[in-house]
Amino acid sequence: MLGLGPIAFAAPWVLAALAVLPVLWWLLRVTPPAPRVVRFPAIRLLRDLTAREETPARTPLWLLILRLVVAALVILALAGPLLNPRAALPGGGPLLLLVDNGWASGRDWPNRRRAMEELVGQASRQNRQVIVLATAAPASGEKIQASPPLPAAEARRLIQALEPLPWPTDRAAALEVVRGLAAKGAAHTVWLSDGIGDRSARALAETLQRMGSVEVLDDSAGKPPHLLLPPSPEGTGLTARVVRADASRPEPVTVRLSGADGRLLTRQSIAFEPGQLTRDVRLDVPTELRNDAASLRVENDTTAGATVLLDERWRRRPVGLASGRPEGENQPLLSDLHYLERALAPYNEVRKGEPTELMKRDLAVLVLSDIGALTGHEAQAIEDWVKKGGVLLRFAGPRLAQNPDGLVPARLRAGDRALGGALSWSEPAKLQPFDGKSPFVGLTIPEDVTVSRQVLAEPALDLADRTWARLQDGTPLVTSEKRGDGYIVLVHTTASPDWSNLPMSGLFVNMLRRLVTLSGGVAGGAHGGTLEPLEVLDGYGRLVPPPATSFPIAGDAGADVIGPRHPPGFYGTDDARRALNLTAGLTKIEPLGALPNGIARAGYGERGEVPLKPGLLGIALALAMVDLLIALALRGLLGRWTTRRRAGAAAAALLLALASVPATLVPLGPAHAADDMQATKVTAETYLAYVRTGDGTVDDTSRAGLEGLVDVLNRRTAVETAGAVGVDPETDELAFFPLLYWPVSPAQRGLSDQARTRINEYLRSGGTILFDTRDQSAGALGGNASLQTIVAGLDVPPLTPVPPDHVLTKSFYLLNDFPGRYNGGELWIEAREGRTNDGVSPILIGGNDWAAAWAVNRNGQPMYAVVPGGERQREMAFRFGVNLVMYALTGNYKADQVHVPAILERLGQ
Repeated sequence: MLGLGPIAFAAPWVLAALAVLPVLWWLLRVTPPAPRVVRFPAIRLLRDLTAREETPARTPLWLLILRLVVAALVILALAGPLLNPRAALPGGGPLLLLVDNGWASGRDWPNRRRAMEELVGQASRQNRQVIVLATAAPASGEKIQASPPLPAAEARRLIQALEPLPWPTDRAAALEVVRGLAAKGAAHTVWLSDGIGDRSARALAETLQRMGSVEVLDDSAGKPPHLLLPPSPEGTGLTARVVRADASRPEPVTVRLSGADGRLLTRQSIAFEPGQLTRDVRLDVPTELRNDAASLRVENDTTAGATVLLDERWRRRPVGLASGRPEGENQPLLSDLHYLERALAPYNEVRKGEPTELMKRDLAVLVLSDIGALTGHEAQAIEDWVKKGGVLLRFAGPRLAQNPDGLVPARLRAGDRALGGALSWSEPAKLQPFDGKSPFVGLTIPEDVTVSRQVLAEPALDLADRTWARLQDGTPLVTSEKRGDGYIVLVHTTASPDWSNLPMSGLFVNMLRRLVTLSGGVAGGAHGGTLEPLEVLDGYGRLVPPPATSFPIAGDAGADVIGPRHPPGFYGTDDARRALNLTAGLTKIEPLGALPNGIARAGYGERGEVPLKPGLLGIALALAMVDLLIALALRGLLGRWTTRRRAGAAAAALLLALASVPATLVPLGPAHAADDMQATKVTAETYLAYVRTGDGTVDDTSRAGLEGLVDVLNRRTAVETAGAVGVDPETDELAFFPLLYWPVSPAQRGLSDQARTRINEYLRSGGTILFDTRDQSAGALGGNASLQTIVAGLDVPPLTPVPPDHVLTKSFYLLNDFPGRYNGGELWIEAREGRTNDGVSPILIGGNDWAAAWAVNRNGQPMYAVVPGGERQREMAFRFGVNLVMYALTGNYKADQVHVPAILERLGQ
């Protein structure tokens, strides 16, 4: 690379062609333009008249200079000029890209990929090979290994296929790989860090430094990672804990509670103060909404560590209460149900009634207080319910003591043991500490809790294994038996203070909470055996179908199994899900910390290089068109103009070309046509439009994507689409376009009032806008800050994920999902599509980066890799694009076809 101050040339040898310009000057001077033909009227008297205008013998000087400028611009463009070029990569040998692609990298992956592509381009200009080493274990389960030294083109394809993963990095394994590379020779290393520190980080940096120069990229200062720990249920709400690595700055954080269908249930904001590493956030929702909750997420932090999946363990489980004692209806303090309801109501939905009536609704726990005589039908129905995962909790009393039945965990002696009786103790008994097999282990037993009367269990060989609580003399107080997927639990004393003061203690509340958690929830089903993966989290914290490389987990597995074989997500069955969360085992993080001296650190922002080749070629093309117009005018092929008019037209064309120079120096894509010309063009034919963001890469991708979709539409459907154009909502008229593709880019700013008015009028008059966040956002609006900025003030209707039977799934192709460059993100539409605009939703929001999947180059070859489904996924992305355009053009026409048989039948009648 040749550098000249703020400008450098990637191919400086091309500049040698500038020496040909003098030769070109000589050739153009000695070669006159073609003679101009002058047609005389067919009148003999005018034959000998001399024409007033004569063809010049030489090319005009100003036209000669114009042509030399065009040639010089083409030569300069082919030399690959760069504005503000970075210094050459230091050292020798290949470029090593060490990429942290664990759970913390998903929050800023587009910036990481852009930085990697720029580094690869820089290595390509220096003819240096590239080695890529990812520090997270690959999804295939293989060992971490580096790629061989690759040419820039192959390294760029590898980078495009690289994605963040939902488990931690393994820098210790990466360190071993780096030591092997160090033995092979020197290299310049760029470590694309996630900003998280561990015990291997410094050793890894020191080993990299021994290989050669090292640069670390880290944006944790601007966008820090967070951990969201699984919440604890308290009353009607959930209390979650947010953990961060760096406590040096104040920071606002928002936590969202969402349903299984993506609906926002509630959100709560907190603020970290300097010095705080953890903050608790409480989310209060009604019971009905809390039972619909499926996930907690830190807003705008798209990682598996900032996502918590919720299963039955976090729901307010319905508990049914039934008592065999009618006493106490007018005196609550004498009623069994009074103490049970007071203990359970803050944490569960409590229902009271007869056992058979209670089981007609979803129920997690059934509490029977001193019911000793169950009919055969009742006993069988309760036992069947327990085997499906329910918990039957029984309290003893006079009735059960005299009439024991089969729904008890141990055989009971007839009668009861009372203070002063034959089988009695001289003073009330206290409780023993709970052993390790008991679900009550860890609970503190107050000194004043005593039992004065109980029902005794008959001795048996397995009675000790079934006992969860004992009195100090060893007699069982709480026994249990597992039947099917559920439990039968018996407390050998009453639920009222008649036989014990336990119901008036805090221990009673905590014991009941532990017993309720034994249930499999309202769906039933305990977690035993192995659990198949249902949905798993990807590196962006989104639920996606499990890949072929994921395997079942044991029913009692914890977060320590999380890895390539067992990614975090939902396991089990649709009726009984088990959430496996990364943060159940990962509870704290720390910053990367200090690195050895001599290692440079920077962020993932734009690296400053601006390629001037597209701009110079654009200027050269504009000047070449001016030259063509001038040549046609000089030959008399533009009509009977006078010399003065031709000169004026040429000067105007030249001024127009010169005026376009500032706009093309910084390449913003070829879609910036003049407004009047564009308005004239788009009224004659159908065009697809995209919103220009100001980001050259994004705009070029949008244009190439829509042009690729236009080609597919013209080949496969009856839609005749002329092409794709870029628009600016601030100035351009939008009414010409049935569909507007709006890529969301951080470079975009909020809209002006004029732009909001234009867009709202477009939406109300039947237009459709597809907002593409390009980051696989899980939520419609709350998950992307840039999108929230753009839509502020727009007439956005209530949104919902596309239902399975929506017309968009069948407007041309039959589709089940809507993949783009990525797969798994939700597509949101208007919740209640009205009769206006043929039922077409004015707003669609998704994040699968559809334009990148549609984008093709001039040779018709795809421009971007599609993950994880490859070319099959690209084909489905094109099908979605076809369905989208047909949906925007024809509305609910396809949906109306289902009524045709009924209409024909009525016409026949």
